Amino acid sequence: MSILTEHDGVHVLTIGATENRFTADLLTAIDEALDHVEAAPAPLVTVAEGKFFSNGLDLDWVLANPDELGPYSARVEALLARFLTLPVPTVAAVNGHAFGAGAMLAMAHDWRVMRADRGYFCFPEVDIRIPFTPGMAALIQAKLTPRAALDSMATGRRYGGAEAEAIGLVDATATDDRLLADAVARVAPLAGKDAPTLGAIKSTMYADAARALRHEQPQT
Repeated sequence: MSILTEHDGVHVLTIGATENRFTADLLTAIDEALDHVEAAPAPLVTVAEGKFFSNGLDLDWVLANPDELGPYSARVEALLARFLTLPVPTVAAVNGHAFGAGAMLAMAHDWRVMRADRGYFCFPEVDIRIPFTPGMAALIQAKLTPRAALDSMATGRRYGGAEAEAIGLVDATATDDRLLADAVARVAPLAGKDAPTLGAIKSTMYADAARALRHEQPQT
């Protein structure tokens, strides 16, 4: 379950040490952590422990509860929108595999630092026959060039750290012993940025993606 700590004036959210799929309990814990971040604004690093950053949706639960897919998916997308527009600087420290909605969680951060020697960054939807929702597609396309979006979304390719950096999925790579420190160092200098102003800037930058993730009607 998620744990919120502080390093050098930066909030560090550790989301778990398993596959860190989006169970109801994990979604609740992350939302509660973000409540604290918003109440005491400071830069945020999200990381996990072990070989996974996040494997995304809890597919076993979805298969056992098909009638709940709609509300569950909406809750996941609402969380992605919250990260996307969070009024503090954010960076995902991708310590291991980031697949599907887990990769989208990383994309919803302002920056991403990935472990160089282990883990894959992948959108496997084309291979597992689960099309992207409009909101999820809009999130990815808001962060990548059109070529990078097509190459990563339409192929299901698994990108290691160096390849993910080359295509723009992540902004930097680091060794395991430097991953968290490098992620913290990336946003620590941004402490003190005015939260309401930053939140307004990000909400404007990503307005279309955030509305799609929240299932809101486009503004006319």
